Amino acid sequence: VPLFPRAFFWLVSLLLASLIWFISVHLSDREDARLQYGLLIFGAAVSVLLQEAFRFAYFKLLKKADEGLALISEDGRSPISLRQMAYVSGLSFGIISGVFSVINILADSIGPGVVGIHGDSPYYFITSAFLTMALVLLHTFWGVIFFDACERRRYWRLGLVVATHLLTSGLTFLNPWYEASLVPIFIITFLMGLWAFITAGGSFRNILKCLSCK
Repeated sequence: VPLFPRAFFWLVSLLLASLIWFISVHLSDREDARLQYGLLIFGAAVSVLLQEAFRFAYFKLLKKADEGLALISEDGRSPISLRQMAYVSGLSFGIISGVFSVINILADSIGPGVVGIHGDSPYYFITSAFLTMALVLLHTFWGVIFFDACERRRYWRLGLVVATHLLTSGLTFLNPWYEASLVPIFIITFLMGLWAFITAGGSFRNILKCLSCK
């Protein structure tokens, strides 16, 4: 299943969030540092909400496509399951999000100077790599949980996905205090991964079968 159409939805959400933040900055006092920092946090929150809104819109689009595929198939079933669509959708969101994060990091690595030479943390690149990895995994897990919650109409799960996404985004503002941001983010990643595994039908017995190659 191609990733690019799914990544396009994430790009559109990022574009809209960027426009909202850009307009907010230009309509405000650009000399007020505290206000600009608050607008940056506001922009990050709007970006998260738009990403989840577009994830929901994409779920609705896939449901329509799934119904159409089921109608034209010989056995009356869609050739692609909801779990497969959820996984691919979440993975595409994660990959495109990671690509944008890596681009920013590579832009900073061009120079001038050396990371940490002015007292900044020398662990900027390694922690950014771990953070990007966590975000790619989180988007994959959120996609699985989100689609299942929409299908079963369990809206409290949707709320938890949005809340953990907002929390993860907010924790990044603690950088360069990396211990306070990376540790909670990886705890969230582990918990979301466990939840997504159970949601997808995984169990301890399946793990044992996989390890024993049965």
